[in-house]
Amino acid sequence: MSHRLLPEWAPQEAIILAWPDAQTDWAPWLDNVRQTYCQLITAINQVGCGVLLLVRADEVANAQAVLQANVSEEDNSQVLLVVADYNDTWVRDYGFLTCRTEQGMQLIEFQFNGWGNKFNASKDNQINSTVLADLCQFPMQSYQQFVEGGALEIDGAGHLLSTALCLQNPERNGDFSLAEYQQLFTDALGASRVSIFHEGHLEGDDTDGHIDTLVRFTPNNGLVIQACENRPDDSHYAGLHALVEECRQVFPEHQLFLLPLPSIFNDDGERLPASYANYLINNQQVLCPIYQQPEDQQALEILAKAYPQHHIVAIDGLPLVQQFGSVHCISMQVPVGTLKANVIQQLQQGVSVYA
Repeated sequence: MSHRLLPEWAPQEAIILAWPDAQTDWAPWLDNVRQTYCQLITAINQVGCGVLLLVRADEVANAQAVLQANVSEEDNSQVLLVVADYNDTWVRDYGFLTCRTEQGMQLIEFQFNGWGNKFNASKDNQINSTVLADLCQFPMQSYQQFVEGGALEIDGAGHLLSTALCLQNPERNGDFSLAEYQQLFTDALGASRVSIFHEGHLEGDDTDGHIDTLVRFTPNNGLVIQACENRPDDSHYAGLHALVEECRQVFPEHQLFLLPLPSIFNDDGERLPASYANYLINNQQVLCPIYQQPEDQQALEILAKAYPQHHIVAIDGLPLVQQFGSVHCISMQVPVGTLKANVIQQLQQGVSVYA
């Protein structure tokens, strides 16, 4: 295959985030959410990885002040503030994807329409072409189909996963068939095999069942699954148990790691889609959301078994799930060899503004 989407455990030089401010849906929880962002940025920097932080122009000074007060220095801060305008901070679903080719990296962007026209995403959909492309040393190839990064999971052999519930929402690509999606993922992302799961969904999930809340690969033929075996009376049990069985059928040779399911409701009594599977693999570590729930410790222990070569780092995901997402949803990795030399140089200058 001449090109292939890189798995998340490929070496990374940066993580893209977008700063939460009062113009986003984070306004009611802004201080708590920013603390989570600072915790995440500190962890990313501690493994020598930079952060490209999208920030609105009128928020730059405030963001700098918050970061300089809350992000661990230790001479290793690498945060480059990049001025941009966006609808919200779910970078996983509108940030570019990166394939490796024989000539270097190939940047891929699909279109983003707010998970099937549920929310206005017109500004988010312009971020790659108007902002991020300028930071990269390779051109970006654009596809007209609506596909979110959180809907895709791939391993080192090119086996790509997604979910039928998400892909078949007609507000994304009309009557685009699963066979057409499989061909798209083969052509655009170099997938050698595509498996589309039909089971499993979390209540309150605006994404129609993104794979990154349900099933994740490990580098050593493992599958981490957001299961519900700890809650046999839960409304999720039947669907998630069926998902586990579906995974067994598709991956009979893989070791399965079943995560417990927490039960969290917001102040309006809505079940929140809290998933321990929504973690970010970042170089030598796995940044795992925890939710101040009894299941947190068990989830961390299971991930330690699933990723024995990685350090497991707990990130406070409770503020994030108030807006129905978590750690993976707010982040997008940039593999080593993607960014321009001057961007790398600026990243190494502490907390600074891209110029």
